[in-house]
Formats: sequence, C-alpha cells, structure tokens
Amino acid sequence: MANSLKICLEFSGGAELLFDMVKKHNVSLPQNSQPWTIKSLLVWIKDNLLKERPELFVQGDTVRPGILVLINDVDWELLGELEYQLEENDRIVFISTLHGG
Repeated sequence: MANSLKICLEFSGGAELLFDMVKKHNVSLPQNSQPWTIKSLLVWIKDNLLKERPELFVQGDTVRPGILVLINDVDWELLGELEYQLEENDRIVFISTLHGG
C-alpha cells in the first residue's frame, strides 16, 4: 500500500486487555482525504482494533480520563492532543492508569 501511513500503536498498563492482550500493533492507515490526526486515529482504533468494552478506552471523541497518551515518547498534551497530525513511523502509546482496588 504505497498510499498508506505506517505507525506503531502500543497499549499497556491494562489497556492491552481491550485489544486481545496484544500490546504492540504495527498498522498501515489507509490514505485519507484529510491528514490523519489523533482524533481520526481513535475512531479507526475503535472500529478496527478494539475488541471489547469501548467505554473503557474512549469517551466521546477522546480517550477516557486515566489513559496517558504518548506520541514518540512525548506527552500528547504538549503536541496538540487530538489535533496532532500523524507522521510516518510515529509511535503512539496508550497507558492505562485505571486500576481496581
């Protein structure tokens, strides 16, 4: 797929439980009429990777509170959060800080 965007997605801290216990996903996003952003990526993840209980991962059009998002090891809050435009070989990490007790 020459017109795709290759990125790496990682899920940890319990978030991997929602993705069939697979922590790392190398994915190729299809060409889009608009640039891929974290916001559009979350919709793609929900439709293509998320296996169960979407309410534990997404809330509205963003990640649920308690899930840290790192883009190339940088807190997404420093990079524009949902509006960050994905680039080839980006590494997006989702870390759940929600734990039972």
